[in-house]
Amino acid sequence: MLLKRRVTLSINVLILLIGSIIMLAPLAWSLSTSLKEKKNVFDLPPKWIPDPMTFANYKGVWSEAPILHGFLNSALIVVFVLTIGLFISTMAAYAFAKVDFPFKETIFMCLLGTMMIPYSVTMIPQFIGFSELDWVDTLLPLIIPGLFGNIVVVFFLRQFMQGSIPTELIEAAKLDGSGFFRTFAQIALPIAKPAIAAQAALGFMGIWNDFLGPLIYLHTPEKQTIQVMIASLQSMYISNSDYPLIMSASVIAMVPVILVFFFCQKYFVESLAISGLKG
Repeated sequence: MLLKRRVTLSINVLILLIGSIIMLAPLAWSLSTSLKEKKNVFDLPPKWIPDPMTFANYKGVWSEAPILHGFLNSALIVVFVLTIGLFISTMAAYAFAKVDFPFKETIFMCLLGTMMIPYSVTMIPQFIGFSELDWVDTLLPLIIPGLFGNIVVVFFLRQFMQGSIPTELIEAAKLDGSGFFRTFAQIALPIAKPAIAAQAALGFMGIWNDFLGPLIYLHTPEKQTIQVMIASLQSMYISNSDYPLIMSASVIAMVPVILVFFFCQKYFVESLAISGLKG
């Protein structure tokens, strides 16, 4: 029995190791290419460690494209949507999970139904509406809709709160005279912190990597987000195949995502552990 467990554990570790290598290989190759000279990109056999190694591409990308503007524009969108939109989504999830009000299930099912509408259906009507408001070529179409929450986040947080927040605890708080906002702030938020942090990390990656929205609404180069700037940089240099410069911009854009992932990794694990204990 002990030998069988060791063999099973070894096989699982081997599978995870192979999967990790497959997942990390593109990232490692991007980093390697960003440190190469243009003439050495397609050397055969491929060299994972650049020889010679140069950081000129990282210096060049700041001068060839307004990367700083892209960083600031993307960060501005992320800050507003995550701070306000995530708070609204969390409050809505708490209301659907622990507050009784008329037609609660009907309203929730209607909101879930909107998840089935593809973005391609609403894209043109939204653009016409924002054009009438004279919001095109501004960050408002990318910020304002996100301030009202995200139904996907509401759904997952609602499921988490239903299984992790005891109803008896909410009732005890009501008996002590605690209102909706106080109960939400002092009971729901601390308990749901792992799930909220996990959704914040996923939301950050989704907003930061968004390409279609900024491509539709932003026309001025200085107002574009980091992902659109990288795409424009690629089209600018596609004839010259300056892949090291493009990879340098991509690595720079990946840094915030990687940092957020490592910071919120423990919250992913904690939220899964709590859900497993409750389910």
